Amino acid sequence: MITIRRSNERGHANHGWLDTHYTFSFSDYYDPQFMGFRNLRVINEDFIEPDQGFPKHGHRDMEIITYMISGELSHRDSMGNGETIHPHEVQRMTAGTGVLHSEFSSETDETHLLQIWILPDRRGHEPSYEQKRFPDAERRGTLRLVASPDGAEGSVSIHQDSRLYTTLLQPGESVRHALQPGRGAWVQVASGAVSLEGGAADDGRGAGAGGKPVRLSAGDGAALEQESGLTLTAITPAEVLVFDLK
Repeated sequence: MITIRRSNERGHANHGWLDTHYTFSFSDYYDPQFMGFRNLRVINEDFIEPDQGFPKHGHRDMEIITYMISGELSHRDSMGNGETIHPHEVQRMTAGTGVLHSEFSSETDETHLLQIWILPDRRGHEPSYEQKRFPDAERRGTLRLVASPDGAEGSVSIHQDSRLYTTLLQPGESVRHALQPGRGAWVQVASGAVSLEGGAADDGRGAGAGGKPVRLSAGDGAALEQESGLTLTAITPAEVLVFDLK
């Protein structure tokens, strides 16, 4: 079963310096039908004006992933970390027992990113920070693991049995991902357009109404339940995230 979350159906807030879209309920936006998906709690698509950002604020008991699309973001936190996040980089912060941090865009460029929150496997982890680069060459035409519970394949480590993959596809290119029994997936399109099919890579079942592939465009998301896998095929050049969730 595939459930589509269209870009224009998301929550939206424009604060002038911050234009943000909420896939799931967040802040003042509340939709009881979209409180998250499995242990995926937040996907916020943020557009931040130059020389703007989030002053020091706190988080607890959440695995926070920042996925950079364009621009840059300067990060400072109460653990003593001070880094600048660029495109092709993924930042992971375990808020755990509590952490304070601030984030600001560059003085000259708009910043475009996805802020992702994943519920941890338990409360009270020690706060920690990690940032890694994943060049385009590692993501073209394949699903590149960028976050996992064990740091496999050089990914950042999260305290949850979930895995995040990303891919860059040219028109006509396809990637496939198998799902173990009982697991679900969320697909989020960062840019471009793709065709999504459910089922195993070789069973020919297809997806969506009447077994037809589903078209997803930038900002669209899709939840997959009771599917044995998924196939993504690019319609235009596309950047896509795939979450494999317990």
